[in-house]
Amino acid sequence: MLESYVTPILMSYVNRYIKNLKPSDLQLSLWGGDVVLSKLELKLDVLEQELKLPFTFLSGHIHELRIHVPWTKLGSEPVVITINTMECILKLKDGIQDDHESCGSNSTNHSTTENTKSSVKPRRIQQAAPTDPDLPPGYVQSLIRRVVNNVNIVINNLILKYVEDDIVLSVNITSADCYTVGELWDRAFMDISATDLVLRKVINFSDCTVCLDKRNASGKIEFYQDPLLYKCSFRTRLHFTYDNLNSKMPSVIKIHTLVESLKLSITDQQLPMFIRIMQLGIALYYGEIGNFKDGETDDSICHNKDMLGNITGTEDETRIDMQYPAQYKGQELYSQQEDEQPQGWVSWAWSFVPAIVSYDDGEEDYLGNDPTSTTHQQKTQTLKDPIVSIGFYCTKATVTFKLTEMQAESSYYSPQKVKSKEVLCWEQEGTTVEALMMGEPFFDCQIGFVGCRAMCLKGIMGVKDFEENMNRTETEACFFICGENLSLKGLTYLTNSLFDYRSPENNGTRAEFILDAVNHKETYTEIAGMQRFGAFYMDYLYTMENANGKGSANQQDFSSGKSEDLGTVQEKSTKSLVIGPLDFRLDSSAVHRILKMIACALEHEYEPYSRLKPDIKDENETMRNPEEVASLEEYIPTRHTSVTLLKCTCTIFMAEFNLLDHLLPVIMGEKNSSNFMNTTNFQSVRPLPSIQILVDKINLEHSVPMYAEQLVHVVSSLTQPSDNLLHYCYAHCYLKIFGFQAGLTSLDCRGSYCLPVPIIPSFSTALYGKLLKLPTCWTKRSQIAITEGIFELPNLTIQATRAQTLLLQAIYQSWSHIGNISSSAVNEALMNEVFQTIV
Repeated sequence: MLESYVTPILMSYVNRYIKNLKPSDLQLSLWGGDVVLSKLELKLDVLEQELKLPFTFLSGHIHELRIHVPWTKLGSEPVVITINTMECILKLKDGIQDDHESCGSNSTNHSTTENTKSSVKPRRIQQAAPTDPDLPPGYVQSLIRRVVNNVNIVINNLILKYVEDDIVLSVNITSADCYTVGELWDRAFMDISATDLVLRKVINFSDCTVCLDKRNASGKIEFYQDPLLYKCSFRTRLHFTYDNLNSKMPSVIKIHTLVESLKLSITDQQLPMFIRIMQLGIALYYGEIGNFKDGETDDSICHNKDMLGNITGTEDETRIDMQYPAQYKGQELYSQQEDEQPQGWVSWAWSFVPAIVSYDDGEEDYLGNDPTSTTHQQKTQTLKDPIVSIGFYCTKATVTFKLTEMQAESSYYSPQKVKSKEVLCWEQEGTTVEALMMGEPFFDCQIGFVGCRAMCLKGIMGVKDFEENMNRTETEACFFICGENLSLKGLTYLTNSLFDYRSPENNGTRAEFILDAVNHKETYTEIAGMQRFGAFYMDYLYTMENANGKGSANQQDFSSGKSEDLGTVQEKSTKSLVIGPLDFRLDSSAVHRILKMIACALEHEYEPYSRLKPDIKDENETMRNPEEVASLEEYIPTRHTSVTLLKCTCTIFMAEFNLLDHLLPVIMGEKNSSNFMNTTNFQSVRPLPSIQILVDKINLEHSVPMYAEQLVHVVSSLTQPSDNLLHYCYAHCYLKIFGFQAGLTSLDCRGSYCLPVPIIPSFSTALYGKLLKLPTCWTKRSQIAITEGIFELPNLTIQATRAQTLLLQAIYQSWSHIGNISSSAVNEALMNEVFQTIV
């Protein structure tokens, strides 16, 4: 009977995550073909244990669960699992509280026991079930694989909430549908074959709404803000490539998501909370959450994490040993349990990858396989890390910043309502975020977009500069433009994605990946990045390679933890950012909106997630022998960052209005509120003089030791450290500017500029500086320079007539003088004299 093979698998999954289920009732319902379960409570401790999320589930329940099993067509129709209304509430794990830790350990033990029980019960059913002689084991195994590969999951009304301090972040997805597809990404009943070792799936998300609100001390939300994201739909394509039919885990995993239109809305009250959520992600990435109580420190945690390179999640504790095996005694690679140390977010995500694609270990038991033969060989094969490609693509994204104000109803007892007004808009086209990884030794992230622009909307601080009745043009409203138009550029941002019809996966061939640093840098150059995108391109690469240059190290190379093998590993971290041709217009409208956003972002009372660890130096631990110092001389890992700006144009206009005295004190921390409304009417000034700055290219190079704290402690303890070791104890910065020039111009009533009058002809310059890391460690070495700088300026010419100097002074005074600027402030005769040579 097929039921005796399929039922235990379905029951094991359901019983594992849902409380108080009777296996006998569930079994009978499954054999009938349909199961309907209502008002189910989730096993929160099991979810936390298996997902390894950095959050704690406060509650989780399912309103209705339906399972449909087409027993008569099990080989041609999918099993459908439908969840109607699923709600979970999460909070950040508190790793500081001892009672929480003990409670967590108890719940873990309890969940382990429940898992064991739930996994044993289906096996007993299987053992008691009669064996059908008409179903050979090979057929059963193939059928089970087909059933599992084609399970359809439908979730209607998924609600996720996250609470912290006064923040309530909620995500509501009306419908999420996951199903198997064919080569053309259409719904189909598919299976892996010897000729096509590929499995494709699609997940469609409909009407995703994200809300961010503030609650009071009693936990109640008094005023609901506008949703951050309202009814956004997107689709995800999953592509799994296997080496052979017996592979339990794919060798290549691609998960790509495409959003056609993404419209975000952020109010002034939501902005601090939104930044708080982003800081949470960074702190989780660093593993800095819950490191300190007031007045206490945790010596087992290092804080110098590489933000984009922390693949293991405890980089300073594991990778330091790889580079300095003898200097840091008492530490063993991977010797500590994950539950005992804060885990980085990337490490958590990587540990979750096998879980979303692999089958449960118990399935082989259901199939009757010998655990000492084939299963053991398959588990040995899964030790090889798969290649994982994750991509996010957005055709057009819009972010609107709004200011809110309270409005009371006509009735005295009516509640107040929040009214919002749009003041700033950011539009972006052709966005790509791609990550490629293979285990811990290789990680690459590329981000880019084709074009973007920023626009002023309506009024700011009572100044109605862009209200509808002002008849301002779109060109005047736009103060930042970068890159190209997506309609002219094409779909280059989708290159080699699962949504690109030219990609290897969509043409029946296997994709090839570049997984070594040398070939990666030769292929993904700045020129190639700008040709694909046009506005912005970032490439981050982290590799962990063998010192002999044979390519990326494998995870198995570090599993032994032997100190004599650790010195062969070399880490490299490089970040390259390129910003294409941009035009930045700084007028009164743009400056006040930008500063208003900054002021709103600073209006909060949130405590930082982590605090700097006190600099405690142990003289006994920093004493090193010559062999250990020699190992440092050979290779010291660094983080290198390169930022390049191409063809920059920045225009600084004379201020048409100036309310900076109400914004700057807030930004400087001298004032608590920036709520101010101007009462005077706005009058545009034309012609409007301005300073125009053009730069051909700006390049910034920055390098810093990857493990600065440990390195400085070692080198500063040496009697006579070499120049090479001292060099790596500094942070180095090199700034190069090419083709810098500045001049005066003016904007007329038609929105066009007159020819610029040169003030500073084109010149180039360079600046180099270095800063000593952890200077408190060098107090006994007064001869060590803390900072050093070199400035190169081959030539510089400044030329200006008296009239031009007066106009420059008028532009400066318009920003330094507080108040409104009238058109009479710019003398017409002065303007004519400055631009008299222009026809």
